Amino acid sequence: MEKEAQQFVWEGAIPLQVHLHDSEVTTLPPPSPALILAPRIGYLPLLCPQLKPFFSEALPPGVDTIWFEYKGLPLKWYIPIGVLFDLLCAEPERPWNLTVHFRGYPGHILIPCDGEDGVKWSYINSLKEAAYIIHGSSKNVMNMSHPDQVELWRSVMSGKLDTYNLISSKLKLGIIGDEFSGKLNPSPLKGQHSANDTEATAALKASRIPVRLYLWTVNEDFDDLEEAPHFDSWDQISYINRPVEFKTEGKYFTLLDAVKSILPELYPGSSNTMNTESKNEQKVEAEKESYPVIKLLRIQGIEPKMEIPFSWVVNNLMNPDYFLHICLYIKVPKPIGT
Repeated sequence: MEKEAQQFVWEGAIPLQVHLHDSEVTTLPPPSPALILAPRIGYLPLLCPQLKPFFSEALPPGVDTIWFEYKGLPLKWYIPIGVLFDLLCAEPERPWNLTVHFRGYPGHILIPCDGEDGVKWSYINSLKEAAYIIHGSSKNVMNMSHPDQVELWRSVMSGKLDTYNLISSKLKLGIIGDEFSGKLNPSPLKGQHSANDTEATAALKASRIPVRLYLWTVNEDFDDLEEAPHFDSWDQISYINRPVEFKTEGKYFTLLDAVKSILPELYPGSSNTMNTESKNEQKVEAEKESYPVIKLLRIQGIEPKMEIPFSWVVNNLMNPDYFLHICLYIKVPKPIGT
């Protein structure tokens, strides 16, 4: 099951319908939109080799710097495509209609991107950060040989999980054991055995899980995802980069426990652990006006139940940068007297 889940994550793709922005169209009739199947674990700038030739005849003179927008919102290129889709489309839109630009880069909103090299170094830096969170040191990533670094990046771009497993096993980033779904590999990836037993054992004793949470708090309630409000500014999203610390020790640590540990300001006084009979307690707690209500939580396009063991989520739904990316909509209680 673990291997199958990882394969599904790596093979996940989103159908895109990419339109060239009207201001950059110099031909009549305007070009048709490009249809692309974009990998979930990939990054938007890496689509340039497919899109630039498609639109080249319609582009005005100038320097090419590719960027994308969705409903007027410039998209952050260093966030994986699947995460952007899960965050921006409460009701999944297929194909996902994006607008591409090759001119007028919005440097006041997006940090510069130096093509594939920029995306690669952003990925490597995330990997270093994850290694530091897990083991308190990023030396294994920093000491990677250049050939291994190149091969690792190529495996991410091409979606070759077996190659990625082979190279990443040298990083010795053991995560946690999944005690509730069977005795599986303590790493999120196959192929990590004796060489990293020490690191994996250390991680089991006191696991620190790298998590990136994309949080949108809403005041209005909604029952249908089609009624979910849209946001038009990144200022409306809280980008929370906090590790989840937990020890298994036979306790049933759930996805909800992990969310609470990341957002203690929204769950004051809540316990970090729950027993296996806590499902009804969650329901009662969510109905209390003094607590926030989770309206939508997505990881890798999946909306898992909140009582699922967090260890399973980590081992099966982690991105190639060793971060667990969580998209979360929360309805916060209105202040008393409003």
